[in-house]
Amino acid sequence: MFASPQKIPAFTPPHPCTQLRVLGSERAGPGTVYHWVEMRTKMRIMGFRGTVIKPLNEDAAAELGAELLGEATIFVVGGGCLVLEYWRHQTHQRNKEEEQRAAWDAMRDEVGRLALALEALEAQMQAAPAPSALEELQAQVREVRAQLCARDPQPASPAVSAAKVQEESAQV
Repeated sequence: MFASPQKIPAFTPPHPCTQLRVLGSERAGPGTVYHWVEMRTKMRIMGFRGTVIKPLNEDAAAELGAELLGEATIFVVGGGCLVLEYWRHQTHQRNKEEEQRAAWDAMRDEVGRLALALEALEAQMQAAPAPSALEELQAQVREVRAQLCARDPQPASPAVSAAKVQEESAQV
């Protein structure tokens, strides 16, 4: 009753990367092109300029093309890894330098702050009169007397306590 529709094969044009027009009217894949370039280069190096290069059969060209595409893929991935590693290293190096620069600036600021504090302390020291050595000794004797009085509230006799004070001042 009903006629089945006929299937029309879809036309798929060859992909431009896999098929190139080389060697006249025949279409050649990457394997054939590589073979043609390699053989032509070898012939020129050996001195045969006008030699015709016999094309590869279809199976050998397909195998060589697959091998080339595999090697190209590995090369691109390896090169990409190298580039990414270089960028990562540069970023790490730049961050490290920025951290060192920040630490250096912080130390420089701290040294400047400490220098100002030192100048202020030196100014205070110059403004205050320097006590003489005798005044320092008298202050130490007063401190020792205060400590002795705190430990020994009832001295035995005034003569003994005067002797102790003289001994202590002689030791100092």
